[in-house]
Amino acid sequence: MFKPFQQFLEKELFENFALESRPIPSGLESVVSERGKNPATIQSWCYECPELRKIRYTYIDAGETAQIFNSVIYPSHNYDVPLLGIDFLAFGQKKILVVIDFQPLFRDRPYTDKYIEPLTEIRAKYSSLVQDLEMKFYDANQYFSKNLLFAKTDAETVVNQLFPAYQEYVQLYWQMLHQATPLSSPEEIQRIVKAQKEYDQYSAERDPASGLFGSYFGHEWSERFLYEFLFEDAVPLAVPAGTK
Repeated sequence: MFKPFQQFLEKELFENFALESRPIPSGLESVVSERGKNPATIQSWCYECPELRKIRYTYIDAGETAQIFNSVIYPSHNYDVPLLGIDFLAFGQKKILVVIDFQPLFRDRPYTDKYIEPLTEIRAKYSSLVQDLEMKFYDANQYFSKNLLFAKTDAETVVNQLFPAYQEYVQLYWQMLHQATPLSSPEEIQRIVKAQKEYDQYSAERDPASGLFGSYFGHEWSERFLYEFLFEDAVPLAVPAGTK
């Protein structure tokens, strides 16, 4: 269901940036599970370029049971641009959850005016993807903007609404990045390093997908995938003594 989204992202990335492959830890690039009703394949890709220090995306294909496309794009530390976060999950034709956002590193007014407000016009065109859903695992006031698209939807809306909205969000993101002025002071750059690390830590501790990965590919593999690839700047929580 989401393969066209992956293909569009890849085409855009290779046309706009001088990409180089970024290593994925051994055993995490691709794996097949026979656990579920349908065999599940998970495959990941990772790149970098001068403007983007980490571009990662993952596709899970379990046939009609599940189709999942997830991506986070991290700007290089000398840019204060938000992260681009994409999470599309389909469990059959009816149970579909979609999220796309410019995930802000900071919440002050000048920052949101500069990076979040430009989304307002695009978001207004796709009201079917703007739903006031409860965030069960995350605080909506952390790393999410007021202009995120977040919806429970159906296959028809994915094609007719989500795909054009996604294209507009992605292309605006490139535009924003190309127009951004690189930071030069060590203090400013360190602030971005810290903010991106905190994002990884927060996300790794709350990401509900780890349970899904575990159900298909086992707990040990899932933990490695979470901490060594998805959110590699996060530190696993210490296991209390006596619980091993």
